Amino acid sequence: MGKIYDNAKSPQEVFTMSSAIQFNSAEAFAAIALIAVAADGYITGSESQAITTTFSRMQLFSDYSGEKMRGMIDQLLNQLQAQGADILLKEAVKKLPHELRETAFAVVTDITLADGVITEEEEALLDKLFNVLEISEPMANNIIDVMLIKNKG
Repeated sequence: MGKIYDNAKSPQEVFTMSSAIQFNSAEAFAAIALIAVAADGYITGSESQAITTTFSRMQLFSDYSGEKMRGMIDQLLNQLQAQGADILLKEAVKKLPHELRETAFAVVTDITLADGVITEEEEALLDKLFNVLEISEPMANNIIDVMLIKNKG
């Protein structure tokens, strides 16, 4: 067997991995944002700064000190690397309150556009994300248009 099969996980392993992830609302929100900015394989300095700044302004993260925020982000990045974006996204969406779905999409779009470039991977993830979060296409397009205007300069 080739290398692909050597690393393949059985359906039972995937289920066990996904059921082991436990998120609160803030962690679910942060996981979605981190998945988006890491979609192209790395997180730029501007994306990292945008995440920190955005989260620090949100009521959802008001109980998070700088140290607690860094710890949460490190833990989420480790889970992302160990389990992959699909499993992490699936579990995060389950725990994200419905009223925060459009907010999450807006924040992800804003952070994704913070470096002034949208890669094919990031664009594909935004397409996937608006579907997974069950956001209407007109609303998703409005959010993207506003974020493009916001990040022009």
